[in-house]
Amino acid sequence: MDNFARLLLRLILVPVGYLAAVMAGSAVILIGEWRIGTLFEATQPDAAALGFVIAIVASATVLVVLLSLMWLVAAVGILFSEAFAVRSWMFHAANGVVSAWIGSQLFAPADGTPAVASDPFYVVAAGLAAGLAYWLVAGSTAGFFKPILRSPAERAGRLPPPPPQPELPPPTA
Repeated sequence: MDNFARLLLRLILVPVGYLAAVMAGSAVILIGEWRIGTLFEATQPDAAALGFVIAIVASATVLVVLLSLMWLVAAVGILFSEAFAVRSWMFHAANGVVSAWIGSQLFAPADGTPAVASDPFYVVAAGLAAGLAYWLVAGSTAGFFKPILRSPAERAGRLPPPPPQPELPPPTA
């Protein structure tokens, strides 16, 4: 029963973690590279309202594009971490950066339309934010089984205490 519950938990946490990762990466791209906050700096109230509508549409568009394209690239690292119970935040951050970099290179538009993110700094920053967001939601408990290769300190903490030693009589001289 414990294994079945853990499997169900992983089937829920991994997609939710991926959604959190894409939202974090989208926020970095929208706020950092696109500077979407500048749309609200209009002096006219109508222009500020139009900027708000444009920001909502742009946010939804970036989220949908990244949700549909990046899962294929990020799934390699996610499956590796789930199969081998890799729970390190550094692994998941690196997976986010590598996935964002490869995804930006693979899915770059060829017909001259602008890419979602073209500045390498923001691609790496979005990948880092996405990897850390995934680790916070699902990566810190990755793996269906408990890790096989644990440190001696972890193994010592999970072993039962040793049985008490019988007292020996004092030596007679």
